[in-house]
Amino acid sequence: MIVFAFLLIALVVVVAGVTLAVAGGGSEAVLPEAEPDRLSDALPENRPVVRADIDELRLPVAPRGYRMSDVDDVLERLAAELAERDARIAELTAATVQAQAPAAGTADGSVDLNKAAEQ
Repeated sequence: MIVFAFLLIALVVVVAGVTLAVAGGGSEAVLPEAEPDRLSDALPENRPVVRADIDELRLPVAPRGYRMSDVDDVLERLAAELAERDARIAELTAATVQAQAPAAGTADGSVDLNKAAEQ
C-alpha cells in the first residue's frame, strides 16, 4: 500500500511539474508562443501565374483545415488570371477568323463563318 501511495504522489508531482513548465513561466516559459502560419510565398504580382507557381504554392494549415482568407486570395487570383486568358484567347480567335475570312469568302464576297472556323 505504501508503494502505491508513493507512486501516486510521484505521478501527481511529475504531472504538476510538466504542466507548470509548459503553461507557466511567463517570459521564461519552456515553450515559446507559436506564431500562426501565414502564406509565405504568395502568387507573383508582377507577372502572370505559371504552372511552377501553383506547384510550389503551399497553403498554411489552421486548426480546422486551411485558412479561408489565404485560400480565397489564391482562388480569386487564379480566377482573374483565367478570365484574362479566356478573354485573350477569344480575342485571338476572333482575329484569326477575321484574318482567314477573305480566304474563306464565297463568290459574291460574303463570308462563310462555318468554313472559316473549320480552317
